[in-house]
Formats: sequence, structure tokens, C-alpha cells
Amino acid sequence: MSSSWPQPNRAVHKQFVVAEGWKEVEPTHHDTDELVLPNGDVLRSRISRPPNGKHTYGKAMWAHILRDQLAVTATEFWACVNDGELPDRGADDSAPADAIPLDVVRLLLDRVGLTEQQVKGMSADEAIARLNRYWTTGE
Repeated sequence: MSSSWPQPNRAVHKQFVVAEGWKEVEPTHHDTDELVLPNGDVLRSRISRPPNGKHTYGKAMWAHILRDQLAVTATEFWACVNDGELPDRGADDSAPADAIPLDVVRLLLDRVGLTEQQVKGMSADEAIARLNRYWTTGE
């Protein structure tokens, strides 16, 4: 941690995910946000509620959050929080034409109970048809 950066806390953690456009998901005792990367990977970050500045993160916890949840360096994190400079996530303008919408993927996994391998083997049309079958027949 650089001495020029303030002690990280839940408030700046939340400020980062909001600035980068993460989407809030599944309300629990944590604020859970996710970001779909251009390569299709999904990052998830959890912030204990309330996301206020009263509780700071320890060095080990902060290293884990940066590396495993946010996938950024401390420099990238603070540049985003302090200057609005978004991390380079390797923008990919060549998304497959038959990509399955993320909401459909999530529903197939969480509601229908399919595995990631099953969903990966589907086209967008097949995934939507499978979800429609679940909504109409329950199977």
C-alpha cells in the first residue's frame, strides 16, 4: 500500500464498483456487485453492509479484494476512485453474434439448474428456448 493513498474502506470500495459500472446482484447481508469483462469472465465483489467509511480493510483483506474480486492493482483502483480513470479491461469489440445474454445465463444456472458446461454448449437461441420451456412447463 502506498503511503499516499488513504486506508481502504468499504465506502471507497463501493465508489470503485459504482464508477466502473458494476451491477448490483442478489441482495444479502453483503452488497454484491458483478462486472462482465469483455472476454466473458465475470467478476464479483462483496462489500459488508453498510458500505460506510467507518471500517477499514486490513492489508491482507485488501490484497485479496484487489486481486481476487476487483482484478486490479492498487494504482488502478485509486486512479479510478480519485481521478475517474477506468481500469483497462482489454475491451473486445468482437463479441460473438450468438452470445447468450448474461441474464439468460444466470437464470439457466440459478433457476433451471443447468451446469456451466451445459450452458456453454448452447447457442443463444437454444438457451432462450430452454428458458422459455422452464417458464411454461417448469421443466
